[in-house]
Amino acid sequence: MLTKILTQGPIPRVEIARRTGLSQAAVTKAVAPLIETGFVTDAPAGDDGQLGIGRPVSPLTVVASSASVIGVKVTPTSLIGVTTDLTAGILNVRHDALDSTDPEAVIDRLADHVKALISALKTGTAMAGPLVGIGIAVSGDVDATHGVVRDSPLMGWRGVPVAELLGKRVRVPILVSNDVRALTVAEHWFGAGVNADSFAVVTIGSGIGCGLYINGEVVSGAYGVSGELGHLPLAPGELVCTCGRRGCVETVASSDAILARTREQTGRPGLDLAGAVELAHDGNLQAREAFDRAGEVIGAALAAMVNLVGPELVMIAGEGVAEYDLYEERMRRAFAEHAFGAAGDCRLTLRSHTFDDWARGAAATVIRSYVRGEPPLQR
Repeated sequence: MLTKILTQGPIPRVEIARRTGLSQAAVTKAVAPLIETGFVTDAPAGDDGQLGIGRPVSPLTVVASSASVIGVKVTPTSLIGVTTDLTAGILNVRHDALDSTDPEAVIDRLADHVKALISALKTGTAMAGPLVGIGIAVSGDVDATHGVVRDSPLMGWRGVPVAELLGKRVRVPILVSNDVRALTVAEHWFGAGVNADSFAVVTIGSGIGCGLYINGEVVSGAYGVSGELGHLPLAPGELVCTCGRRGCVETVASSDAILARTREQTGRPGLDLAGAVELAHDGNLQAREAFDRAGEVIGAALAAMVNLVGPELVMIAGEGVAEYDLYEERMRRAFAEHAFGAAGDCRLTLRSHTFDDWARGAAATVIRSYVRGEPPLQR
């Protein structure tokens, strides 16, 4: 019931009854303790609280300040943290640079980062409820049950027990998640996916990731791995990926791969990504070829994913969307060529995200776990 009000509120009791199949009496009984404990409120009815000509209704709304959460996105060069309320509304933002990816060094910096966010919660002007958990989002293969980053090529980590190490420094429940899956949770509960039957979030940047929402759940996979679009073997086999395997999509379509290809083709080893983008926009054929090649492989990968799981919507996000215009046409053409039958009707949309949104995704995973009353988070 709380989930329904949180993700779809303000919502009248009669509408909850309609959507859940429960009687209004059952809804009222279930909601009563949520109101008593301060998680839900009866908002006063105004003009918008009318259903037709009948009497006004009091829509139910989650009390945002009834709890607070911290979410942190970890990258090889920075920590991006946010504090949020129970509705994932951002209260504070903090960015700290990293000068090392050594696990112990990162965890030390992460502990300081989190403590600063906790302090901001205590001293901030916005009303903040009790801190219920900390979400950490990291790229790669993450065992969320045990809070372990099993393999993160981007961070250079293998078998790092993030929840255990951080829990020794910060005595707050901790949930560690794959970053793209965390972003997908945020879209499912608080974003464009709230009313979608199925969708995928595909992120393009330093890596290529994919989060899936199918059959009422964000897909985690039996072994905690799912949606690894960037590691489909659709690129030339001679290209070695950061994961150690050959022919992965990321070897052609990641920002680093596009830059490397542009440097090689233009003979400009000192070129940065902004320079590569500028060259491509200016019509440089070598630079355009690198983006076209990326678009071709991304489109084929999207078609493979859509053919397999059939989402109604694919949101394309990540820092790589800044260059989206350079590969969109080739990507859509490749998608259309490889999508089977009605799968080609899947909508591809651009969804801009900042690193703050990734951190908010980490917070959203904690909110979901807390609201669902799932087993205690890792300490």
